[in-house]
Amino acid sequence: MVARDGVGPRVARSVTSCADCLAWGQTYAQGVCLACYNFAAARFGQHVGECGACGRRVRLKKGYCRLCWCQAREDRAVAAEDARGKVVLAPFVAAVQCHQLFLADLYRPRARPRTAERRRGAKGRPAKPPPPVARGPHLDCAQLVLFADLPRTYRYGHVDLRSGSAPDNPWLAWALHLAHTMAETRGFDPIVRRTLNRNLVMLLVTHTDGDTVRVSDFQHVIRNRGGGLVHVLDVLAAMGILHDDRPSVFDTWLESKLDNLAPAIAHHVRRWAHVVRDGGPRRRPRRPETAMTYVNAARPALQMWSGTYDHLREVTRDDVIDYLDLLRGEPRVHALVALRSLFTWAKREGAIFRNPVARIRIGKYPPPVWQRLSDEDIACAVQAATTPQAKLCLTLALVHAARPGQIRALQLGDVDLANHRLTVAGRTRPLDELTYRALVEWLDHRRRRWPHTANPHLLISKESALRLGPVSAAFILNLRGLPANLERLRIDRQLEEAIACGADPLHLSAVFGMAAQTAIRYATNARQLIEDVHAATSSGSLRTPVSNPDNEADDHLGSR
Repeated sequence: MVARDGVGPRVARSVTSCADCLAWGQTYAQGVCLACYNFAAARFGQHVGECGACGRRVRLKKGYCRLCWCQAREDRAVAAEDARGKVVLAPFVAAVQCHQLFLADLYRPRARPRTAERRRGAKGRPAKPPPPVARGPHLDCAQLVLFADLPRTYRYGHVDLRSGSAPDNPWLAWALHLAHTMAETRGFDPIVRRTLNRNLVMLLVTHTDGDTVRVSDFQHVIRNRGGGLVHVLDVLAAMGILHDDRPSVFDTWLESKLDNLAPAIAHHVRRWAHVVRDGGPRRRPRRPETAMTYVNAARPALQMWSGTYDHLREVTRDDVIDYLDLLRGEPRVHALVALRSLFTWAKREGAIFRNPVARIRIGKYPPPVWQRLSDEDIACAVQAATTPQAKLCLTLALVHAARPGQIRALQLGDVDLANHRLTVAGRTRPLDELTYRALVEWLDHRRRRWPHTANPHLLISKESALRLGPVSAAFILNLRGLPANLERLRIDRQLEEAIACGADPLHLSAVFGMAAQTAIRYATNARQLIEDVHAATSSGSLRTPVSNPDNEADDHLGSR
């Protein structure tokens, strides 16, 4: 391998004439230039022999040396008379009689300048008319498919909608019409449109009445070709012929968490997790995130007991107490709540004889006292926000105490730049100058980057711009590893307001829309901080007061 710019193994170099093509330039250990070095690579099947044109004994490709191939390329540009002669090179290499020497590594193939005016349309092609309006086939009765459970093989055919018409299939015509409507309403790029149409042709070119399309049969084909699976699923779901047989994300995650548990324990935990998520008799369903939190909280105890026991009925009260004694604070509370839910369900289902968690009190512990962030912590967070999206997320958390979920849910209708108003989580707030500048910068970037998107959300990404939903949680500014992440900035803003208003919970509830219990907790936290400041003042050990984080962030963002 030839080294370049210090990368890879070091090879001796010199400036002389190449031993193979006679070009003057930089040569390497074999005495050849870079082009001849690559020409002699083993993967091309070259061998040393006598050239059929010049008679020299050098490395050959199809019986001719590289110097003759280069000369044939020059002769073809002059002597070619028809279109085939301008492409085929083999007839000219056999007629080489002399050589024009050249400098090494200077040849770069270039496209010929365009003489005709470029046609209008995307990528130089004339704009195709939209597909005809089509509706779903009217099904009075349909012939059921025999052996419907057999897997089907999908592969891309030779149907090109850019140069020909779509195959005559009513289901395909309906799908292409829905895809065109979706592309117009969501502002799809021409490449995304063509990819979606090609995938629909592959799936529905032989589709018949009463048939369904299973995701497991074609998802790997689309992913291997780099196509988007979401848009295909939207079209097929709108047609009512989609059968999504993929395992849910929750089930896949749950199976990964149950690998190290005893089989009987894993069986009961799996049933309990589905009851928590889906609900049951006299039990309301919860969100999948809640079920995941319960499983994560109970999993360490279940792993420890799986090394000794084979069933939940073998777990005793002493085992539960011994495990809880290892935990402190919130981890202990979360583990006890999850285990109480698990064993209560197991007792109701008859899986155990006695509930070992019964009458174990959680106990009360004082809530944590949050401290104010320092100027250095806020400055590090401001320096990490370098993009318009990051600056907007930081400003919304730092000034308006917005949660990451509330930032993702913001829509364009929530921003009123003319009246300097912003609606966060259903509460309209005045728009300060710092947030106004961040919003204007992001909206300008959004308009330039995605001018045709129909997504109504304020924050969009390259994935969500083609859909109508919010951005993913990973798109929000990630300050992991820094003391001042978005959640800490939100807490610090609420603490600042609580200290400024004299720890008044009614004021906090009116400004941030807090619940009564949350407002009381923040007021208590602020009152504790005020007392600490007074105690430090009386003892003479008061540190320099923390400056206003809003002004600090304004100075940092304004200087960028």
